[in-house]
Amino acid sequence: MPTIDIRRAEFSRILIIKPSAVGDVVHALPVLEKLRRRYPRARIDWLLTPENAEMVRGHPALTNILLFNRREFTNGRPVGAVSRVLRLIGEIRAARYEMVIDLHGQFRSALFAVASEAPVRIGFGSPIRKRTASTFQGRQLANIPDRGWTGAREGSWFAYSHRIPIPTLEVHAVDRYLWVGGLLGFDNEPPEFNLPVSPEAEERIGRHLAEHAAPGRPLAILSPATTWETKHWTTDGYAAVARRLVENGYAPVLIGAKGEEALNRFIRERAPGASDFTGQTSLPDVVALIRRAAVVITNDSGAMHIAAALNRPMVCIFGPTNPVHVGPYGHPEAVIRLDIPCSPCNYRRLSQCPNEHRCMRELTADMVFERVQAALAAARAPHLTKC
Repeated sequence: MPTIDIRRAEFSRILIIKPSAVGDVVHALPVLEKLRRRYPRARIDWLLTPENAEMVRGHPALTNILLFNRREFTNGRPVGAVSRVLRLIGEIRAARYEMVIDLHGQFRSALFAVASEAPVRIGFGSPIRKRTASTFQGRQLANIPDRGWTGAREGSWFAYSHRIPIPTLEVHAVDRYLWVGGLLGFDNEPPEFNLPVSPEAEERIGRHLAEHAAPGRPLAILSPATTWETKHWTTDGYAAVARRLVENGYAPVLIGAKGEEALNRFIRERAPGASDFTGQTSLPDVVALIRRAAVVITNDSGAMHIAAALNRPMVCIFGPTNPVHVGPYGHPEAVIRLDIPCSPCNYRRLSQCPNEHRCMRELTADMVFERVQAALAAARAPHLTKC
């Protein structure tokens, strides 16, 4: 088969593979925007999980969504899950994609890329195993290669006809995904996120706020939980910040997914005047809610990346993860972290931490609220949205 000059080729059927998680999907949005500008008449589809699909449904640059429900493989019915994957592969093949871009870089995503039979399959190269260091806010942050992103994983790089070069590991995920533009000839304009907010979600959140939050007060969103227990700041700290927000005339609202109710209930019970929406909002609802926020206080989470994409004032609490790689894109000033030698470590579980979770435990409510005040002062404006 003749070699394809993909920088000059005009593709008409394109598939993006980036199924999860929330932050990763947000980080991939600029690639979607650039693809649409590069191929204005192409069909551009995205394969992702059902829960994340609702965040991009209706995006003006997107033609269609393909759903991969990875949770079906862990629900005790693997036979049914396999049959649905086979149907998905049939759907992918029927679309006759000319180019597949796998930004996920794992065995299962590479499997879909190969199964597509697309002549052009793009993904990252094999892992780079070396110690590196980042510079953030004038400090050196050491990185350990076996606990962070270093390239495609699980042998997935063998599936690609074209591999995205990895010139450095010290780059934000957004910019890393945009390296695909070097192969395809993207423009040099700054990244755009264009995170859609559906009218239905806006209406639901408007009603929910009117019924359950303090009317007439600027909205402060608190998102305390993530899938990594090491990323959690203290519940006492969040409760103290929520109380200070109430005292200063704000309406704090706790958000989180189902399964995080106990953690947020503990905070709400210690912060009279705060509202708790945990488990009551869909992902589009969260986007609509954050868009209304005067300030967002969160750790390294999907809510943080949504807030950054929507350009909201925020304070982002970091400890085990590296803000150079996964911080709020375009908002380094929003990050608060302690400068201690073991941070970042990229440990996920508290049982792995040899230092009693110092990175979070020693970060005080006074430190965080001082940054909240600074974020609000920097964004001081008469247009603060009231709930």
